[in-house]
Amino acid sequence: MGKKIAVLSNVNMNYMIRLLKKEHQVYEAEGYGNELGILMNGQSSYHVFAPEITFLLMDLMELLGHDLYSPGLLGERTAESGAAPDRQQAVEKGPASRLREWFAQIDGCIRPGQIYYLSDAWLWGPETGALPEVSLAQRLEGQWLEGLERLEQRHENVRVFPYRRIIGSLGEENSFSLKTWYLGKILHTNLAQRRLAEEIGRLAELEQRTPKKVLLVDLDNTLWGGLAGEREHTPLELSEEHQGLAYKNAQRVLRLMEQAGVVLGIVSKNNEEDAMAVIREHPHMVLREQDFAIRRINWQPKHENIREIAHSLNLGLDSLVFWDDSPGERALVQQMLPQVEVPPFPDSPVELAPALAELYEKYFQKPRLTEEDRQKTRQYAENEQRNRLEEQTGDYDRFLRRLEIRAQVLDPGPHMERLVQLVNKTNQFNLTTLRYSLEEMQKTAADPAKKVYLYRVEDCFGDYGIVSALIVSLAGGIPMVEEWVLSCRVMGKQVEDALLGHVEAELLRAGYTELRGRYVPTGKNRPVAELYDRLGYREVSRGEGGEKEYSLCLKDAPSRAAHVAWPD
Repeated sequence: MGKKIAVLSNVNMNYMIRLLKKEHQVYEAEGYGNELGILMNGQSSYHVFAPEITFLLMDLMELLGHDLYSPGLLGERTAESGAAPDRQQAVEKGPASRLREWFAQIDGCIRPGQIYYLSDAWLWGPETGALPEVSLAQRLEGQWLEGLERLEQRHENVRVFPYRRIIGSLGEENSFSLKTWYLGKILHTNLAQRRLAEEIGRLAELEQRTPKKVLLVDLDNTLWGGLAGEREHTPLELSEEHQGLAYKNAQRVLRLMEQAGVVLGIVSKNNEEDAMAVIREHPHMVLREQDFAIRRINWQPKHENIREIAHSLNLGLDSLVFWDDSPGERALVQQMLPQVEVPPFPDSPVELAPALAELYEKYFQKPRLTEEDRQKTRQYAENEQRNRLEEQTGDYDRFLRRLEIRAQVLDPGPHMERLVQLVNKTNQFNLTTLRYSLEEMQKTAADPAKKVYLYRVEDCFGDYGIVSALIVSLAGGIPMVEEWVLSCRVMGKQVEDALLGHVEAELLRAGYTELRGRYVPTGKNRPVAELYDRLGYREVSRGEGGEKEYSLCLKDAPSRAAHVAWPD
């Protein structure tokens, strides 16, 4: 039944918790306003419940004790000197110091293995109407956000809950109620608590889903209004006014999506030179050539182009979303490629930007962005260059030599978030498909009976990033590869040969004579079903479900033609 979640707050959220209990297992605190005590007490019922995700929805006014006044804050003169004290210094000594103290305490409560969402702030109360300085509320909200950002930087398992966005969309009159506040410290209206509950449910689902990777967009009447090939007679709608602004704003949303790790591609029926002239030269284009990792601008059926793109990017069709204004094109892709997501297209250009924002939230949003995510478009664009080099070279072995592939071994400690993401999100090249929480991976990396190998790979076109991990168990005297994942970006380039060879050589130097490995079949990892066979391992057992175990005598490890260099 859903996720195990906890909602801690300093105001009464009982109605919201009742709503959440319909879908999830929810921890019920004894009252409210004791979130720090609950978290700091290792024997509390909260820790016995052991939630997977904790949501801390904090009301900033209540946390400050409704005391926005600090000596000197409003510019009064001190008795001693008659001079007006420094206002910023007064804020630092008053409310801001309470915020720092709260964050210092919550910082010590964050535990590995759990996920924490902390709300951003909206300062509200009857007192705010009497503030002679509007900027005071803004400064306090800003200081709260700065504290959240520092907490996020220190802890990979901390995220920001978008409380402010929800209140802003509803408005204060629909979000807060003084009547219920005075009756029972119920700050939020039922409407606001329903919206907060919906967002908690959405984020809980977000933590366990696999997001899509690529958004393929049409051009005419999608990125701009009108036809690229007819713009000499009919100017395109793309500008800073009227419907042209609607298309430009849609591109602005797409640009933000690209910066958040969504890989953009083009699938358009057009003369390529006409379309590229618009992309390169039109003064109101927000997206330029470098923002698209891959392009198929031709007159072929779009489902064929999409299938070709999936092959070129080495991705499953279920990683793709197709965005096109034509009902006929959408219907054909849905029929021919049912694995591809084809969302509806808005009826009016003015709806484009909001529709794309919803599309991002539904298909692409991740709980937390890594630097690896932000580099996706660059990585896939570089992969297109590799594909072109392969086509030009003809001979695959010569192609691999020209790539100048280099591998580097990394300490997993500073890259734990990427390691967990790599293991949990990789399906095709995944020998056993074990999944790990952050806490489990940290324990595994610290276990002297385990060895975690993490690798970064690059070539002459650029950095693939952190692309592979092997987890080897040393228990029992014979090392066993418990888990091995490799990003699809480097599959088939003999990188796997080199990485396993590195592990074999290191274990041999450590005095081990044998290495074993397992293959556990799933619906998606068939590409590696015969991997150990190809790498010279001997099958020693086979289970009823198709699970196989392999063995290799390390001193007899075969020489493999892997065109991968290692740093000196």
